[in-house]
Amino acid sequence: MESYFGSATVLMQLGILPDLLLSVLLGFAIGYERKLRFKEAGIRTHTVVCVGSALIMLVSKYAFDAASDSARVAAQIVSGVGFLGAGMIIYRGNEVRGLTTAAGVWATAGVGMACGGRLYVLAIGATILIIAVQSLFHLPLNIFRSKRYYTVKIEFLQTEDENLVVKKIFGTDRFNQLVIKREEGKVVYSASLNTDKEMPSSKLNKIIAENDFILSIERCDND
Repeated sequence: MESYFGSATVLMQLGILPDLLLSVLLGFAIGYERKLRFKEAGIRTHTVVCVGSALIMLVSKYAFDAASDSARVAAQIVSGVGFLGAGMIIYRGNEVRGLTTAAGVWATAGVGMACGGRLYVLAIGATILIIAVQSLFHLPLNIFRSKRYYTVKIEFLQTEDENLVVKKIFGTDRFNQLVIKREEGKVVYSASLNTDKEMPSSKLNKIIAENDFILSIERCDND
């Protein structure tokens, strides 16, 4: 029992505390950038993940004898944080949300592992790169923007090839849903489609005015 509380052991443990403190600072830095973007995972999540990863690395390195395969303990960090990140990813409407946040948490775990492995330059450099990449890709440049899709519900009379005209107007090649019905001897198509074209009300009004066969258009924004 005395060996666990001996001065040498205590000094050794105090000597590795700076590794945890560095992981706190780096996890905080990454989380603060995420907080500024109003993301689900912010300062607390990234800091705890970074510290936890560093702690597990240190435990696997110092708490086992040389004969044990301590690398197995550290290897579980990757899969463990992977499960944590999976809980942040959701599919809503036609968009996948939380994927970048989950990847950021996973990368933050790598920073914590570098701190625990005493690869300080690598840990600090990786933190700077993560924050720089996240900030760069949020610049208002078209090259970094992903397409935003709108769901449109439309009713129109079908006599010849009006369905092809509708697809051409909205820049799509298919309807998501299509209901065909007959009203007063006329064939009416009720369809929904996805388009990446910006559809303000003025443009929708113009489309209806220029195409007499279109009865109604409804734009359904994804929440």
